[in-house]
Amino acid sequence: MHEMSLAEGIRGIVEEAASVQGFTKVNAVVLEVGALSSVEVEALRFCFEVVMKGTVAEGARMEVEPVAGTGWCMPCGRSVPIGQLYDPCPHCGSYQVQATGGTEMRVKALDVDTAPRGA
Repeated sequence: MHEMSLAEGIRGIVEEAASVQGFTKVNAVVLEVGALSSVEVEALRFCFEVVMKGTVAEGARMEVEPVAGTGWCMPCGRSVPIGQLYDPCPHCGSYQVQATGGTEMRVKALDVDTAPRGA
């Protein structure tokens, strides 16, 4: 399950940000998850809860903002929406569609408390 390694990567980003910025608690982690990213959101949600235990993000919400899939149709020469990798072009039916968007997953924002430590 690669969602566990994704959750550990998110933890690393959160811990680095907490170290640099000095916040004390994370209330929510906002992620952008592409429709073509092959990320199982519910599995990631479970892994997120597990790996955040004992960190500044323990108990934080994981909010997901979906990113639509897009591709470049070579025969049409235009950008087209696609729901899955290897979908045909909705205009011409060609399978020569290169994914150009919606393949990513990234941490978009952190909702944090910035009270001084020990306060």
